[in-house]
Amino acid sequence: MVPELSRWPLLAVSAAVGAVLLALSTRNGYHVDELYNRVSGQHLAWGYVDQPPLVGLIARVETAVFGDTLTGLRVVPALLTCVLIWVAGLTAREFGGRRGGQLFAAVGAGGSLITLNAGHVLTTNGPDLLTWVTLGWLWIRLLRTRDTLLWLAIGAVTGVGLLAKDLVVLLLLVLFAGLLVAGPRTVLRGWHLWAGTGIAVLIASPTVLWQIANGWPQVEMSAALSKALGSDSRIAYVPFQLLLISLFLAPVWIAGMVALLRRAEWRAYGSVGLSYLFMTVLLIAVGGKPEYTGGLLLVLLAAGSVVMERWARSTVRRSLAGTALVGNAVMSAVLMLPVLPVAVYGSNPVLKELGVFQLDQAGWPQLTEQVAAVYRSLSPQDRAHAVLYGNHYGLAGALDRYGPGYGLPHAYSGQNSYADFGRPADDTNVVIAIGVDRTAFGALFTSCEPSGKFQIDLPVADQGTGFLVCRGPREPWPQLWSELTWIGFQCPYTSEAITADSKHGCWS
Repeated sequence: MVPELSRWPLLAVSAAVGAVLLALSTRNGYHVDELYNRVSGQHLAWGYVDQPPLVGLIARVETAVFGDTLTGLRVVPALLTCVLIWVAGLTAREFGGRRGGQLFAAVGAGGSLITLNAGHVLTTNGPDLLTWVTLGWLWIRLLRTRDTLLWLAIGAVTGVGLLAKDLVVLLLLVLFAGLLVAGPRTVLRGWHLWAGTGIAVLIASPTVLWQIANGWPQVEMSAALSKALGSDSRIAYVPFQLLLISLFLAPVWIAGMVALLRRAEWRAYGSVGLSYLFMTVLLIAVGGKPEYTGGLLLVLLAAGSVVMERWARSTVRRSLAGTALVGNAVMSAVLMLPVLPVAVYGSNPVLKELGVFQLDQAGWPQLTEQVAAVYRSLSPQDRAHAVLYGNHYGLAGALDRYGPGYGLPHAYSGQNSYADFGRPADDTNVVIAIGVDRTAFGALFTSCEPSGKFQIDLPVADQGTGFLVCRGPREPWPQLWSELTWIGFQCPYTSEAITADSKHGCWS
């Protein structure tokens, strides 16, 4: 029998974290990926070059219900975080955690770096992280109860998760590997597993069919990611594991993993501890991103919270546990939430590196204002046939969001699925290009002249980005657009572009 659910404490923690996220949602600005997801919501499809359709749909619903505002775009991430915290408490309960263990798991999960990152902005990380933690809870419940009907719920959650991000396949791969090694393999018998698989396939089939119909662009995107990461991800793997929850709680999730592997009463859950080891080997071998383990670490944290509950019997130990929770929450909030003025993150050498997430949410209105000055410098004839081209989707998304307030024309980009959202009209003969290589981009036009650079006092990624005014496209726009489209992404904190097939659209 599992302990009684600490319903009200868990609800209080969930509501408190959600309230903080919403209260801070208007500080700073849009994250670069939010600018892309906001426009994706205006062009709904069953899939995109770089992600499945769920986040675009969420953006569409949020802007329709809550308005086209920063807070409106961040309501769902905050709500998903509230649910995640609740499920973290449920997971600790499955391991036998009483009130203290459940509460420690909820507070620890709610104050972790990876949770606050996913809860503050609308990206694929929010639904994906909740999917991982929910699957972890259902998996542990399956191992405890041996109720194979849970395969149906696992299939449904997996299918929905695949509509947000493909990474859930990695979790299932290592969980099944752990189950085959450590057992109990009896849960694999019967038709429920196959029915759950069918449910997952049915729910995810539209986005899979979209990928097939479009030549599997996700494969090309994955190649760009692999090329970008190189050996750096292997070097950073261990430090990232210690930071994803936070340094303060790293001993807790490690204790949880060890307990899953060694405790006799947790023998049925040994496969979960093994799955983390399998994932570690796999990610290091293929050079995957070390933060891919984040969802599984939260499950291990729930196990470690039960270990912590039994360890913290004295006043001194309870004080240490409470200090770790507070330190975890403070550190995570400073790095992942806009609790400090953005200028502080730019001026402090430590925060500039560790808190760069905040700098990715700064400067977009200033960029738009400076582009508007370039547009106003054009003659009336040029303005009548001019468009904006942002070399990456963040630039185009920012101009789409703030440009109408300055009377700017439509903004386009050739990166990923932004290229599918439209191209310039055939009679367009003037392009204000932001962030492109002058030599490569200029070869496509009869003239291309520099018109200043983006200037801002913060070390944002696009600081110093150049503006070009290009006239006279050398080819008709249908042909020219194929030269400007590219699949890839911008390397973090640099101006280097990594693509699977570099074209004129790449950064200088």
